[in-house]
Amino acid sequence: MYRFTLCFLISLLTVTGCTSVPLEKDVYPDDPYYAPVSAQSLQPPPTVNGSLFQSRYSVGLYTDQQAKRAGDIITVIFDEQYQSSKSAETSADKSSTSSAEVGSMMGMVPGWKNIGLGIDTNAEREFSGKGEADRSNSLSGQISVSVAEILPNGILRIRGEKWLTLSEGDEYIRITGLIRPQDITPDNTVSSSKVADARISFGGRGGLNNSTKQGWFDRIINSPWWPM
Repeated sequence: MYRFTLCFLISLLTVTGCTSVPLEKDVYPDDPYYAPVSAQSLQPPPTVNGSLFQSRYSVGLYTDQQAKRAGDIITVIFDEQYQSSKSAETSADKSSTSSAEVGSMMGMVPGWKNIGLGIDTNAEREFSGKGEADRSNSLSGQISVSVAEILPNGILRIRGEKWLTLSEGDEYIRITGLIRPQDITPDNTVSSSKVADARISFGGRGGLNNSTKQGWFDRIINSPWWPM
């Protein structure tokens, strides 16, 4: 019976840990979400008879060649630096004592086989917790992405990815977000700090990257659901 109960508890903890700590999704290149705009959507508008000028595809002789249409290329300059620190300390202590004595009845102390009816209890509880975190992140470089959509208010939605295949594995960087046309510099670049609703991902895949990750059993033990 004891062996069956122990096996049941181990199976229950394993199932609970696996459900609360899902496996990381593997990343692959050519994700459709980061793909450039398809060529079918870049067809020029029909030519208006009797006119040689198309304002949507006009190019000025004295204007900078900046991204302003869907499918245009723009370079994002990464200059991300973040630093944060946090500390917390908590302590709690509680103790209680109680006693009860039974008086004598007719000159005798009631009891049973020399066991008195007096009660004496003592309880103590103590908790102490401390946590501290100090994190610093930085990312520098650049990536060329394409304009995926032009919103009705003129804001440009950009997206793109870059993959590097090395001898130890693959490295990738991805970005999506919104930029204002006035934030684009004359050399057709924009700072990553001016990308609104930005989603920047930098990582890798392969044997070298897998060696830095915890196994499924370690993730279960380190999950918040682990009772110890």
